[in-house]
Amino acid sequence: MEFLTKFFKLQENKTTVRTEIIAGITTFMTMAYILAVNPDILSAAGMDKGAVFTATALASLIATLVMALYAKLPFALAPGMGLNAFFAFTVVLGMGHSWQFALTAVFLEGLVFIALTAFNIREMIVNSIPNNMKHAISVGIGLFIAFIGLKNAGIIVSSPATFVTLGNLTDVTNNAGAIVALLALVITGAMLALRVKGALLIGILLGTIIGIPFGVTHLPSSLEVTPPSLSPIFMKFEWSQIMSIDMLVVVFTFLFVDMFDTVGTLIGVSSKANMLDKEGRVPRVKQALMADAIGTTAGAILGTSTVTTYVESAAGVSEGGRTGLTSLTVAVLFFFALFLSPVFLMIPGAATAPALILVGAMMMTPIKNIDFDDFTESIPVFLTIIIMPLTYSISEGILFGVLSFVILKILTGKFKDISIVTAVLAVLFLLKFMM
Repeated sequence: MEFLTKFFKLQENKTTVRTEIIAGITTFMTMAYILAVNPDILSAAGMDKGAVFTATALASLIATLVMALYAKLPFALAPGMGLNAFFAFTVVLGMGHSWQFALTAVFLEGLVFIALTAFNIREMIVNSIPNNMKHAISVGIGLFIAFIGLKNAGIIVSSPATFVTLGNLTDVTNNAGAIVALLALVITGAMLALRVKGALLIGILLGTIIGIPFGVTHLPSSLEVTPPSLSPIFMKFEWSQIMSIDMLVVVFTFLFVDMFDTVGTLIGVSSKANMLDKEGRVPRVKQALMADAIGTTAGAILGTSTVTTYVESAAGVSEGGRTGLTSLTVAVLFFFALFLSPVFLMIPGAATAPALILVGAMMMTPIKNIDFDDFTESIPVFLTIIIMPLTYSISEGILFGVLSFVILKILTGKFKDISIVTAVLAVLFLLKFMM
C-alpha cells in the first residue's frame, strides 16, 4: 500500500488506495460492454469472434497499463466504438476490402500516431484548443455519455418521424431493460445525494441483480477459464495495397477520428476532474497520447480495431479517481476478464446505463466556467456541445467548434485570439468537409 501511495502520489492528489480502486472498478464496469460488442462488430467483417474477444481484452490491458504506469492518469483505453464500426461496415463490407487490409491500416495509423506524439504534434493540438471550448468539450461529452446510457437502456429509441423518441416504459416483455435502468437510476441517484462512497459501482451491481427476475441479466451457464486463441487474427496484415489511395483514405480517417476522440476525452474528463493546469492544459498529456498510440499499434498486431481513450473513464473520475492507480485497476480487471469472461459479460447495458446518465449530469459542471457574453466564444461552445450527442461523435463536435471559432474571430477582426495551431486545424477540418 505504501509503495502505491508513493508511486502514484496519492496524498499529493488528495486521494486514497480505496478510492482509486473503487474508481477503477466503476470505470471498468461501465466499459466492459466492449468485450461483448467489439467481437460482435468485427465478426461481421469475417474475423474469428473468440479471437477478437481475446485481442480486445489484451489490447485494452496493454494500453491501459501504459496509461497507468507511464502517464499515471485515471483514463482507461479499449478498441473504440465507431472506429470498429468503420472498420467492419465501411472498409470491409462497404469498400470491399479484406479485414486484413483494415488491420494493416490500423497498424499504420498507430505508427503515425507514435511519430506525431514523439514530436509533440498531438500535444500542440491539445494545448491549442481554446479554454472556453475545453470546458464545452466536457459538457458535450456529458450529454453524449447520457445519450449513450439512455439509448443502451431503451429509455430512448429511434423513430422514423422524429429520429429519437421515448421508449415504451411499461412494456415489461419487450423493454424490461428500460424499467431496470430507471429503477437503478433512482436508487443510484439517491445514493449519490446521500454521498454514499462507490454509489455508481453499487448501482451497477444492484442493476445487474434487479435485472435477473426481469430476464435482462442472464446468468452464465459455465465459467470458461481458457481465453480463445489469437492465432486466426494475430499479425494478419496485408501489405499488397499499402501504397493505394484507398489505404491512404482509410488511414487518414482512422487517424482523424481517433485523434480528436482522444483529445476530446482527455480534455473533457480532465476538466471535470479539475485536473487542467492554470493554462488549461492536461497534465502529462504527451504520455497519455503515447499510451493511445502504443495501444492502437499493439491492438492491430493482436487483431483488433483502433484503441482509444474511453469517455467512460469519466465514471471513475466521478468516483474520485485521480491517478494511474485507477487505470491500473482497470488493466488488472481486463486481465481477469480474459479468464472469467462470462461473469463480466453478464452485466447488461441496463445496469451500466444509469452510471452513464448520472456521469453525464456530473460532467455539466464546467459550463459555469464558460464565457457566454462574447458570441465569438459562445457560438462555437454551443456548437461543440450540441453536435457531439446529435452526431454520436466527439470529433465532429470539436470540428464544428474549432471551425466556427476561427471563422467568427476572422469575421469580427479578433485575429489575435487565433493561434497558429488552431488556424492549421481549421484548414484541415475544412479539407475534411470537402473530401
